[in-house]
Amino acid sequence: MGSGAGDLIKVLLKNFDVLAGPVISLVYPLYASVRAIESKSPVDDQQWLTYWVLYSLITLFELTFAKVLEWIPIWPYAKLIITCWLVLPYFSGASYVYEHYVRAFLLNPQTINIWYVPRKKDIFSKPDDIITAAEKYIQENGTQEFENLIHRAGKSRSDGYHAMYDETY
Repeated sequence: MGSGAGDLIKVLLKNFDVLAGPVISLVYPLYASVRAIESKSPVDDQQWLTYWVLYSLITLFELTFAKVLEWIPIWPYAKLIITCWLVLPYFSGASYVYEHYVRAFLLNPQTINIWYVPRKKDIFSKPDDIITAAEKYIQENGTQEFENLIHRAGKSRSDGYHAMYDETY
């Protein structure tokens, strides 16, 4: 009987990565993601959305390089350690990756993406919408100048309305 329990422990330890992997990479993150959806805090949303993006990238990496990874006996353990770092609240690795890499890329893509090539303006491209144009104007001229522009436009519009009304009647 003692030998059976010892054998079970040996099997569990030998297959720890196979057993712990799904719990750490799927079960707990699914639970935490549902809790994040129900909470009001955007911090946990960021953690878990970033985690799922990174988990997808790891899965794509594994699928792409499956034949190579078969030859690396330490890969399942390395993946388990990386996943623990991404998932466990003590480390919050997914949030770290977001803050230091993803966010930096989103704010200024030229500084991170070495393959960035600026696109030429296409004559068939859609013109900027009003919001984009307003944001660009504010960025170039400042908020006060934008407010002055709106005030001048409103004033000239109302003056034009009165002039048109006077001519009609």
